[in-house]
Amino acid sequence: MNLQNYYYYFQSALTPRFCDELIKYGTAQQEQLALTGGQTTKIQEGKNLKEEDIVDLKKKRDSNVVWLNDKWIYKEIQPFIHQANKLAGWNFDWDFSESCQFTKYKLNQYYDWHCDSWDVPYNKPEDPNSHGKIRKLSMTCQLTDGSEYQGGELQFDCRNYDPHMRDEDKHLLTVKEILPKGSIVVFPSFVWHRVQPVTRGTRYSLVVWHLGYPFK
Repeated sequence: MNLQNYYYYFQSALTPRFCDELIKYGTAQQEQLALTGGQTTKIQEGKNLKEEDIVDLKKKRDSNVVWLNDKWIYKEIQPFIHQANKLAGWNFDWDFSESCQFTKYKLNQYYDWHCDSWDVPYNKPEDPNSHGKIRKLSMTCQLTDGSEYQGGELQFDCRNYDPHMRDEDKHLLTVKEILPKGSIVVFPSFVWHRVQPVTRGTRYSLVVWHLGYPFK
């Protein structure tokens, strides 16, 4: 799929007060080690993660997360998803937002190249909100101002979506526009991206995925 816009952002969209309240609320909850698809599947199957599983995980991803489902959070962010979907020209059909992932990136923590979606829809007959659907739009909200940490850059790899982007320097896009506190970036969930290691301070963000039935 060729894309005219790989992401769409809103700078300083949310108030500092909202961000501070969300950080206070998120850090008061019990955090857990962030997982990737392979480790999540093992846990869903009732298996315990072994030491080698954790070692393999941290080669790909190293961060801490808290899962949130509060309506006051969705009320603030969902209007921006609808706006970005329209203004970026994607016009994807979506109708449900997954749990919010409050993420903490401490010193040297990161998330290597990955995409948020997959080819196979959710198989959850017990959950009509997600059953038969895929992730279509991803959102990251910057809760910490860029001056409070170093590193932690959000980057996109766009070579698979534009035949003209084959050069290493051109296909790698760093989203510098969302460094101000409260900024939001929305992007198609199938676009590959990463978070570079944090080299100073702590980066707090909120990530939410938005679901719809598979593309035709």
